[in-house]
This record gives sequence, structure tokens and C-alpha cells, in this order.
Amino acid sequence: MTLDIDAARASRPYSRREYFGRALWALATPLFRCSPRLLFGWRNLLLRTFGAHVGRGVHVDPSARIEIPWMLELGDGAAIGAHVWVYCLGPIRIGARATVSHRAHLCGGSHDYTDPALPLLRTGLSVGEDAWVCSDAFIGPGVSVGEGAIVGAAAVAMRDVLPWNVVAGNPARFMKMRDLKTPDGA
Repeated sequence: MTLDIDAARASRPYSRREYFGRALWALATPLFRCSPRLLFGWRNLLLRTFGAHVGRGVHVDPSARIEIPWMLELGDGAAIGAHVWVYCLGPIRIGARATVSHRAHLCGGSHDYTDPALPLLRTGLSVGEDAWVCSDAFIGPGVSVGEGAIVGAAAVAMRDVLPWNVVAGNPARFMKMRDLKTPDGA
């Protein structure tokens, strides 16, 4: 097989409307990035204006880089930390009360390496409710991070992470089950 780089570069993986939306988002991004850290409501409004589904009490840091916001869904109380890259090539869903810590990278797509023209695959990904993606972690295309799961610092999750599992490393491997204490200590 010979790669067809000319075809790959000439392809147009987005509709005209999406290209237009991406251009408008690029123009609006300084309004997002230059807002004071505590103006979470302002950033949520901007994301909603560009088609994101944003729940109540969501905290997105102004330094977060969100590509293609209309493909993003944030559940109630979700948090995206400093310098997180949310690359919404496909739909990305972050569940209620889930946390994505600083410098993590959520990648919702890739290219089909089995096709010489390398077409874009817009697979998306999901992070379940109460899950935690730790600092510098990478969540790959098509991956589902289960409810309550933890993806450890600098881990690379290229396969699904089961609910309430703690994974770490590159590639991410099971470490243990997450044990949550009840509020009364039991």
C-alpha cells in the first residue's frame, strides 16, 4: 500500500457550515480565553452559543482549548481544568461531576490508516459521571471512560476504562477498583 498524501491533503472532512462555524469560533476564542477565571458562566454561555450542551454548574478554565464546540456535551457540575485540549472531531460527552484535570487531552477522532487517503474518522469519546481524568492524561478516539473511573496522571487510555476502575500508565492498565467512602465514614 502506498499512502496517497495528495488525496489526504485535498480531502474536505467537514461541511461548509462546519468550516464556517470553525472560523467563527476561532474569532470568538479570545473572548473565551481572555475572560477572568471566575467567569465560568460567561464561558458556558459562549460554548452554548456555539452549540455545546452545557449543564448547570459547569466549570471550564479559560485556558482550555476546545475545538468544534458544537460536538461537546458537559453534564451538570463537570469541570475542565487549565490547558486541557478537548478535540471534538466527533462527539465528546463529559458526564455530570466528572473532572478533566490540567493538560489532559481528549481526542475525539483520528485517521483511517488502512486507507491510502487517510480519511478522517470522527469517533468521539465519553467520560462517565463522577470520573476523573488526571493531569496530562490522553483519552483516545472512541474510548469510553466509565462512571467513577480514574485515568491516572500521564496515562494513555486507548481502550475503554470500566466503571470505578483506576488505570495508569502507557498504555493505561488496571491498577485497582476505586473505593469511595460514604460521608459517614462507613
